[in-house]
Amino acid sequence: MDETDAKPPRTIPPGLHLVATPIGHARDITLRALDVLRGADLVAAEDTRRIRRLMTIHGIARAGREIVAYHDHNAGRAGPRLLAALAEGRSVAYASDAGTPLVADPGLRLVREAIAAGHPVHAVPGPVAAIAALTVAGLPTDRFLFAGFLPARSAARRTALAELAAVPATLIFHESPHRIGEALRDMAAVLGAARPAVLARELTKRHEEVLRGDLGVLVEQVAARGGEGRPLKGEMVVLVGPPMAGRVDETAIEQALAAALSSMSLKDSARFVADTLKLPRKRIYQKALEMRRRQGEGTDDGNE
Repeated sequence: MDETDAKPPRTIPPGLHLVATPIGHARDITLRALDVLRGADLVAAEDTRRIRRLMTIHGIARAGREIVAYHDHNAGRAGPRLLAALAEGRSVAYASDAGTPLVADPGLRLVREAIAAGHPVHAVPGPVAAIAALTVAGLPTDRFLFAGFLPARSAARRTALAELAAVPATLIFHESPHRIGEALRDMAAVLGAARPAVLARELTKRHEEVLRGDLGVLVEQVAARGGEGRPLKGEMVVLVGPPMAGRVDETAIEQALAAALSSMSLKDSARFVADTLKLPRKRIYQKALEMRRRQGEGTDDGNE
């Protein structure tokens, strides 16, 4: 019998198995992940070409199994098929392009539907680009916030950054190589050019590179490497260190106030920003009043 037609031994328990795959180096896969890919009744993947290649590298035969594509654009069609397999008591292995499924990758809809239907969902942990970058960055690791991809347009990106400006933790972003220059400029403008930062590119791959400095320095480094005309290539993770007490950039204060004022009163916004940034309330309240005056708006909140 042809090896590709042989049915794999049933060693994987029924349910949905979320398989983390390497973000670059093929040998960064776990032994358990290989076991699941080898023994699952059905294999699903965001990109079937990548999972086929990974399985070939590690000597895993398809064994008569069809590899099903599942991603954000075909979830409505592929999802019911995977759920039907789960309902039959079969084991389904799901892998995204690289790294851990659902971490800035598709799969959330499938997981929610599997949970709603009462099927077991298992994590097969492994590489995560954000965590790999955090470990080599040299920035604080005791508290961090993964913010995924920022909006593509500058105005929306600056608004999103303003909401994160005061978070007392290392911020982690994924970014497209085509937008990295403008994204770093917006980060420097909103978060402050003096905030320590790291750009990790192509981690675990042949052209791995880690650039360290403050945001202002990174803006210059990326611009010197070609900017938007010839952008840096590869998967990118940007990390920004937490704000330092007593050294909050005025622009960051205004951006944080602007974000707060969009949903809170002037008085509540000033209190929230002052408490978050650990700055005097009177100073922040006066700054909020100044911003309102510049916008030509009055306020009846009253003084504290």
